[in-house]
Amino acid sequence: MPDSVPADRFATPARPALAKPSGRRRWVIIALLFAACTINYIDRQMIGVLKPTLTKELGWSERDYGDIVFYFQLAYAVAYLAFGKVVDALGARVGYAIAVVIWTVGHMAHGFASTVVQFSLARAGLGIGEAGNFPGGIKAVTEWFPQRERSFATGLFNAGANLGAILTPLLLFLIIDTLGFSWRSAFLMTGVFGIVWVIAWWMIYRRPAEAEHLTPEERAWIEQDGEVPTAKVPLRTLLGRRETWAYALAKFCIDPIWWFFLFWLPGYLHDRYNLDLKSFALPVAAIYLISDAGSIGGGWLSSRLIAAGRSVNFARKATMLLCALCILPIWFAQDVSTVWGAVLLIGVATAGHQAFSANLYTLPSDIFPSSAVGTVIGFGGTVGAIGGMAMAKFTGYLLDVTHSYAPLFAIAASAYVVALAIIHLLSPKLARVQIS
Repeated sequence: MPDSVPADRFATPARPALAKPSGRRRWVIIALLFAACTINYIDRQMIGVLKPTLTKELGWSERDYGDIVFYFQLAYAVAYLAFGKVVDALGARVGYAIAVVIWTVGHMAHGFASTVVQFSLARAGLGIGEAGNFPGGIKAVTEWFPQRERSFATGLFNAGANLGAILTPLLLFLIIDTLGFSWRSAFLMTGVFGIVWVIAWWMIYRRPAEAEHLTPEERAWIEQDGEVPTAKVPLRTLLGRRETWAYALAKFCIDPIWWFFLFWLPGYLHDRYNLDLKSFALPVAAIYLISDAGSIGGGWLSSRLIAAGRSVNFARKATMLLCALCILPIWFAQDVSTVWGAVLLIGVATAGHQAFSANLYTLPSDIFPSSAVGTVIGFGGTVGAIGGMAMAKFTGYLLDVTHSYAPLFAIAASAYVVALAIIHLLSPKLARVQIS
């Protein structure tokens, strides 16, 4: 039967202190993960940036667009759980490569779509592949980083999401407005990024035990936690743990908010401030540049607190509380009259999300054995995507009926406080689970 060990196991590490190693191979892995996350969000964000163009050319309503987003998230929800198990079974190298191949094919299929149904099918293909991004990435971080560095490493590679969101409008402006290609060609041209990445990943990535050019000092640093490998853990066992639900229900609260920012923010700037593809590129880039600071800063802060001797429980939750408080002011975003005032308010909120998310993604590796991390993340991602599906339907309906974003910003402001409360109630000490 599963049981817990005291949380103070992680308060002040009893193991001998190690000097930072001379090797830097683990940071090469983070660079690959950062690039994958960047490509992931370019492919995911393109339909949001092109929404005004596609709505005008193809005659979409808000509900049509909401349905397309819904089917992406439906496929994402189902595949996320599957990819969690795939990554645990096959490892990060094979599992991640499969994911990127699938999402690249789905992304390029958008270039051949014309109807709502065809776009929904292309989005579903994209969603199936992109569901492997974070299970694969977190699995790789768990393999290559000790606990004290994991939230920082996760924050670094998760920052690629913001770079992808920054680059998307700039790339589309370059491809469509400057070079004169169609939006269909843009989907095909950006699909090349995924192909190049898969080749690089397959050539470079190995687990530390199999990696060449890894110094003995860096290997000792990576393995300092001394976790003993365990057998694969079935999902039914994990579903009986409150810690699994702490992670999953927090994802249910916050993931829909990120989807809302990602898929509706360009449309909001278009509707509220009359910005088009050319003029909203800089505001969108600024918002996600601020988000990058949050992603890296949030991961750094909790890692710094752990290094200073604070418990994992304190470090993660204190950081997430600070993030949740930073997001609260977005409640009033609808009332901001200037574009750059809105950029600042939304940017702080998205930075808060990314910092909160970097710490939330680290919790499964803090709590569960490595053999269960991918499955827990997969289940949590599925639950989060179900919340995103509901948010997509609700947003499309609300905007068609009221044309107001105010209720949506109110939901966004409160979601993170609720998520943190759930985590604390279900896992008050973030006690590490041992499954025998």
